[in-house]
Amino acid sequence: MTDTKYHIPEQGNLEGHVFRPATSAELSEAVELAFDYRGDVTLELSSGETIRGYLFNRSETGHGPAIELFPAEGGAARVIPYAEVRSIAFSGEDTANGKSWEAWMSKKASERHEEADHVAAQAKARGHL
Repeated sequence: MTDTKYHIPEQGNLEGHVFRPATSAELSEAVELAFDYRGDVTLELSSGETIRGYLFNRSETGHGPAIELFPAEGGAARVIPYAEVRSIAFSGEDTANGKSWEAWMSKKASERHEEADHVAAQAKARGHL
């Protein structure tokens, strides 16, 4: 699905969306969305090349804005100037979609409780409790 207007989908899931930013501000926003996305993105570059991978860093300072991407097919990380990016497709599954901080905290609390019970049972078996 290509977004003709530049906006975030109402349901909050970017998977399957393609952004073709028309301005540098839109490109910066799309890069930020891709940075926060927990799945692969596919970049279309001005050269016509497409690259699929995980965007793990971005910088708008230095010699010029650039992103860093681990290519899906492997190999060294690539540094790609913002100026070369024509579109960003959210092509991979967002592994964090629908998983809230509260759910993560609840899971971790449950794991800690189970570990404490396990340690207490071991101590009791050794006669320490």
